[in-house]
Amino acid sequence: MKFTTRSIDALRSKVDRYEVWETNGKGFGLRVATTGKKSWVYLYRFGGKPRRMTFGEFPKMGLADAHEAHAKARKLLDKGIDPGTVEQQAKAEYRDADSVAELAHQYLEKHAKKEKRSWKLDERMLNLDVLPAWGKRKARDITRRDIIALLDKIVDRGAPASANRTLAVISKMFKFGVRRDIVPATPCVNIERPAKENPRDRVLTEQEIRDFWLALDKSNIGKSVRLAPKLQLLTAQRIGEVRGATWGEFDLNKGWWTIPAARAKNGIAHHVPL
Repeated sequence: MKFTTRSIDALRSKVDRYEVWETNGKGFGLRVATTGKKSWVYLYRFGGKPRRMTFGEFPKMGLADAHEAHAKARKLLDKGIDPGTVEQQAKAEYRDADSVAELAHQYLEKHAKKEKRSWKLDERMLNLDVLPAWGKRKARDITRRDIIALLDKIVDRGAPASANRTLAVISKMFKFGVRRDIVPATPCVNIERPAKENPRDRVLTEQEIRDFWLALDKSNIGKSVRLAPKLQLLTAQRIGEVRGATWGEFDLNKGWWTIPAARAKNGIAHHVPL
């Protein structure tokens, strides 16, 4: 018979499984199971022995796609390559491919924890939205549409800034995956930040600074905790750099505080006048 979508739809299940072959189809056919399930099959010979491979199920794989898969298999056969072996190897490779959870773990352990002081923020972002949605899926199966849909959900729950941060982490994770040959390409190409962020223009007034300073003196919190925001106010340095400061970084005689490159956000040693 000559396969058409209509003729395939007309095939009905029987007591036993049976196969229908396309006229002059060179081994291209359709297997109809007793349950009515229809699968594309290719019957060929390799090394003098009969072989059989299955392409997919109808209608999930349409007639045009099945013909294309059959043509590719025949090309391999013409080159002296067993298409069935190639298919089995591809399936085994896919089974062994890393999940998103495995990619995230490698990204955190092999990159973020070594290169970023803010790696805990990356970990939190991944655990909050990415892994619950995609953790068990193959990393190579994630598409641009998947990412856009995930970001839309974050925006819809009223967290546009978090959506932007999540996109940044996903992008870094997949770039890492490409460098490590975990995924063939990153799906983050040409995805714009889902939300526009306005820069902060709020600053403390002189009176607010004075009130805050005096309130620290009157509070019952520990001395080091009280001194940290004071030092931050006086030096205009990031709170993380203030919190991680050690006495070895200070030269009180010359009046300098040297923040080493290892602790500076931009990776460059910074000299702060006291």
